[in-house]
Amino acid sequence: MTDTTQLLALDADARFGARQLAFVKTPGTAPAIIWMGGFRSDMTSTKAMALEAAARAEGRAALRFDYSAHGESSGDFAKATLSQWLDDALQMIRAHGGERPILVGSSMGGWLALEATLILKAEGRAPGGLVLIAPAVDFTEKLMWAAFPEAIKRQIMEEGVWYRPSEYSPEPYPITRALIEDGRQHLLFGKNHHYGVPIHILQGGQDPDVPLAHVQAYVAELAQDDVRMSIIPDGNHRLSRDEDIAALTRITLALAKEVETTR
Repeated sequence: MTDTTQLLALDADARFGARQLAFVKTPGTAPAIIWMGGFRSDMTSTKAMALEAAARAEGRAALRFDYSAHGESSGDFAKATLSQWLDDALQMIRAHGGERPILVGSSMGGWLALEATLILKAEGRAPGGLVLIAPAVDFTEKLMWAAFPEAIKRQIMEEGVWYRPSEYSPEPYPITRALIEDGRQHLLFGKNHHYGVPIHILQGGQDPDVPLAHVQAYVAELAQDDVRMSIIPDGNHRLSRDEDIAALTRITLALAKEVETTR
């Protein structure tokens, strides 16, 4: 654990038990930039660190954290679900996000950022805006379950887990029955939600994991919202090249300035 990493200790509850969430908070002006990482990613990713550095350079507050069972936070990945990771994000935003933060959600983090916005909006504390990088809306159902062969579906349902190979890690990762079934409680497609905050999406045109068509299909449902979309034609899922990072920081800082001047 680094010198700047802190822990948010959460008391045990009936759903998730006690846990400790690791986070790094950079002081500065509001709105803060809050990083929400992807499935199996952590707060030391290239994009998270670059955003923090960009925020610090202009004196803006920033927050990055690890979900349960990710990075330096406690927990067993094989037992974690979308519900728990959403709760982790909400706990961090409420405790350390400040007024009208900018939620920057990557892949799964984009899905969670959208859900968190609906919940925070209902509480009267909506974020100032969203930056979504290849938002994997409903990915457990539409990008995983729908694509699995029957043999894998049967294994997940009967044995409770299937270990999926990953091109991003030498170790396969567990796709559990609990993850799939819990994901169905969080589906956003077809709900015609109104988020009420500016949303800027950054998407790679060559993303094999969260295809451009998937993201465009969800954007088509957001007729009530201010949605902007920047497509990097040759970009992949990670969008971690120097030019991708430059686009991300430019978009995020511009949205933060926009929110700051309309407070």
